[in-house]
Amino acid sequence: MKIFESKKELNIYLDDIRYKNMKIGFVPTMGCIHKGHLSLIKKTISENDIAVCSIFVNPVQFNNTDDFKKYPRTLDEDIAKLESANCDILFAPSEKEIYPEPPVEQYNLAGLDNVMEGKYRPGHFNGVVTVIKRLFDIIGQCNAYFGEKDYQQLVIINHIVKQLSLPVNIHSVETCREDDGLAMSSRNILLTIEERKAAPLLYQSLLYVKKNIRNKPPEKLKEDVKTKINSNPLFKLDYIEIAHKDNLLPANDKIINPDLYRVFIAAYLGNVRLIDNISLSD
Repeated sequence: MKIFESKKELNIYLDDIRYKNMKIGFVPTMGCIHKGHLSLIKKTISENDIAVCSIFVNPVQFNNTDDFKKYPRTLDEDIAKLESANCDILFAPSEKEIYPEPPVEQYNLAGLDNVMEGKYRPGHFNGVVTVIKRLFDIIGQCNAYFGEKDYQQLVIINHIVKQLSLPVNIHSVETCREDDGLAMSSRNILLTIEERKAAPLLYQSLLYVKKNIRNKPPEKLKEDVKTKINSNPLFKLDYIEIAHKDNLLPANDKIINPDLYRVFIAAYLGNVRLIDNISLSD
């Protein structure tokens, strides 16, 4: 695996790849590589000639500077995992390489950033799009792969790619889960043993909504989940929302076609904030 820290050197290498008409697959990450990331890498390898992964903990998408400082950084272990997965290229730039000057970009995200995560983390998605746009500019024409765990992010990135006519094809990959249903996340390693045992409650709550979506109205389902989550002293619920899969607008009335909707949840488990979502499709 070739490792680049300089976007200039990476571009010189990728120019040769493009000259040979080879397909480039790209997986942007913030590191702390786990099985979910590796599933994206595996799919990228299977569908492209060259697999590129980036590792960059993006400061401008964090609302809390302490959260940014605490975010796990495990570059040596990440390199070993990516090499074992047969990834071709790792781009691991410094903050100065991505942001030589403080970023000032402001994107029109069509209100997709005002609900759910955006409501609780103002400015977060503008920060995500800022770094993703810069990474896409560096990598160039490619197939980019994102996990559905961050589904709102996926919808927003799709939106900005279309809005700016970027030469990028976005591919979504189903969320990877632990055996007990917990969505794989870099933050999971921050959970205590007791918190980790309690964590599957989030996924169980999503399954409860999916099971009962044809029998109960959205507001009743959300109240049921709130009661269940808040009865556990380890949890503090941020939100439970049932929203359209494309425009992310919340469902207010009884849902006739569950295929068009997903259920989203976010909660603090101790000091660790976890998110998850699933499709309500049968």
